[in-house]
Amino acid sequence: MELYVIPSKIFLSAVHVFGNIVDFKHMNAEKTNLKEKLFTWLFSRFPAIAEHWAENFDAVKGEGIPWSPFKKPIEDCRVALVTTAGVHLKAQTPFDMENESGDATFREIAGDCNSDELMVTHKYYDHSSADKDINVVFPLDRLREMSAGGEVGELAPHHYSFMGHIVDEKIEGLINETAPVVAENLLADGVEAVLLTPG
Repeated sequence: MELYVIPSKIFLSAVHVFGNIVDFKHMNAEKTNLKEKLFTWLFSRFPAIAEHWAENFDAVKGEGIPWSPFKKPIEDCRVALVTTAGVHLKAQTPFDMENESGDATFREIAGDCNSDELMVTHKYYDHSSADKDINVVFPLDRLREMSAGGEVGELAPHHYSFMGHIVDEKIEGLINETAPVVAENLLADGVEAVLLTPG
């Protein structure tokens, strides 16, 4: 393991200057891919950079917390998995990585699929660990074990995946179209608890 020690203010300033000087929108695809890999590496290795970015990010603000208390013990609840890690079946169309605003669509994943049928398509976080074991971000095998052991109830027949980097005009589609469809599908499947996992 390598250790990099750089004063955080100097490092954050360098990242800010680098991001402003280089006109990434006019770079070719190979260089743009390098930029994306660089920022993914920086964000995952230096949390201060991610925190600095998050402080300046104009996120959509929700109103209130949609709290729904359990009506019965978790071991009696039907459970589904929903992730924003960009997980999908290898046979499914990958998430759109070309649109800088992200991809507000979702992928339905059958509850009986094998974990080796799954993969990640996402360029905004380091998913190298998930590439080795999908359960890092989509713990379907762990939920199956918990269900078999009586720690949670039965698993839902369908689980869902989104791509977690959705901004600008794509937010409206997520909030008003795709997320409500997934919520309706979960209710139709009799889901009583959802485990949400980020990327």
